Amino acid sequence: MSFRISVSGAAADAVRATVPGLVADYVASGITGLDAALWGPEAEEEASKRLGWTEAVAISRPLVPEILALRDSLRADGVDHIVLAGMGGSSLAPEVITRTNGVPLTVLDSTEPGQVRAALADRLASSALVVSSKSGSTVETDSQRRVYEQAFRDAGIDPVSRIIVVTDPGSPLDESARAAGYRVFNADPNVGGRYSALTAFGLVPSGLAGVDISELLDEAETIELSLAVDTEDNPGLVLGAAMAATAPLRDKLGIISDGTHIVGFADWAEQLIAESTGKNGTGILPVVLDVDAPELGADLPDLQVVRLVRDAGDQVFGHDDSGEIRVSGTLGAQLLVWEYATVVAGRILGINPFDQPDVESAKIAARGLLDSRPEPAPAAFVADGIEVRGTPEVIGAASDLVSAIDVLLEELPANGYISVQAYVDRVAHPELARLRDALAARSGRPVTFGWGPRFLHSTGQFHKGGPAVGVFLQITQAAANDLAIPERPFTFGQLIAAQASGDASVLAEHGRPVLTLTLTEPQANIATLFDAVG
Repeated sequence: MSFRISVSGAAADAVRATVPGLVADYVASGITGLDAALWGPEAEEEASKRLGWTEAVAISRPLVPEILALRDSLRADGVDHIVLAGMGGSSLAPEVITRTNGVPLTVLDSTEPGQVRAALADRLASSALVVSSKSGSTVETDSQRRVYEQAFRDAGIDPVSRIIVVTDPGSPLDESARAAGYRVFNADPNVGGRYSALTAFGLVPSGLAGVDISELLDEAETIELSLAVDTEDNPGLVLGAAMAATAPLRDKLGIISDGTHIVGFADWAEQLIAESTGKNGTGILPVVLDVDAPELGADLPDLQVVRLVRDAGDQVFGHDDSGEIRVSGTLGAQLLVWEYATVVAGRILGINPFDQPDVESAKIAARGLLDSRPEPAPAAFVADGIEVRGTPEVIGAASDLVSAIDVLLEELPANGYISVQAYVDRVAHPELARLRDALAARSGRPVTFGWGPRFLHSTGQFHKGGPAVGVFLQITQAAANDLAIPERPFTFGQLIAAQASGDASVLAEHGRPVLTLTLTEPQANIATLFDAVG
């Protein structure tokens, strides 16, 4: 399948106006040539150590036989179930790679105790755990590793035979894992987590699960030359300009995939674009949409739709009046093109696409709550078993669940968006994701949905650093059956509660309206919540 982009409407106008300047400035060849000056002097230091993803295909090739040999060895020992403990790009890239290839992989990117328990109870005797953390100090993956080590020991299984680590060389995890005897794969340290799909972070769990990762690299290799040359049909330049050059008037990107050939791609692209561009009060907000999403029938001049299709047509510039961007190509090629397009968008927006300055604030707040572990703030009121809290502008004018939601939506500006953040067991309660469409239909505005805490490693940056036009519906779940974290003074239930509270407090400090609903009986409460949204 060749790679094609069709652009029409305002996006096509933006491409025609912007791409010639990018070509004249040698942006494409500069990216491939590791030119760290492309994003300005303030970004140069960070960019100088974050462009390794442009060489990922070549650097990753030697990993393939090592990964396949380990897969064969595990299978010979009866291990045929791979679990991935990772957050952000470390989990979302393997998720789209394995889902697209129809290969099972259990992705554990949650600290919700019920979800962790469910993973531990699923085929432990034939499971291996891949622990992926670039920094080697991610609290979620550290906690998941600890509980799996304990579970393996309790089952009479040596954790050294079942745990594989992916991390940067010299990280705390690299050193401790090697000392413990674990198998360690080092990733390229010159690649940021969200750009790591074609590095060890994407390849190790996917390859161990059964994906033909050599073919994935072959797919990416087919587009490398097209991305490196300074021409007006360079797909990275075209897509980057189509995404960013209509901002700020059109600063929301609705990403749609029919799910028949590439599955889950929008979730991966969401974290790549949001964390890379959402800063300094600007950015592109990715909105993951289904083919029948309410936004597609609404008059939303600030929403640009991009659709992944099997065939985008033969022309770079289409002649239809849909106004959509249409992209087709293999998964490996898509991953690389969108990485190029995102850094091109960063140059157009005048921001550093490699840093995440507002992510640490929520982590600091969560760590403070974990250290002190205060009692939860009293609920403003309780409605049918749902504890209601929020920022003063929301709660001050609310008397029940319906009015609390009404007030939150009244805070939504004309160019705003709603962010639903569900710190809930997504395995047990996937139906909660339908709240996205319900709120989009009611509000007539774009709605994003993120499972907590995984979105903190992706869209969480945009929420604090991007345009201040979001309102936030945070849904938490009381831990009915908590789970201890070995050798830690806090539990999984306390950890996820601290992460939710910490993020809410930082959003409030940034002046964002927040409504927090805590489910005490999730099954019944979710039905009540849908009734209240209407």
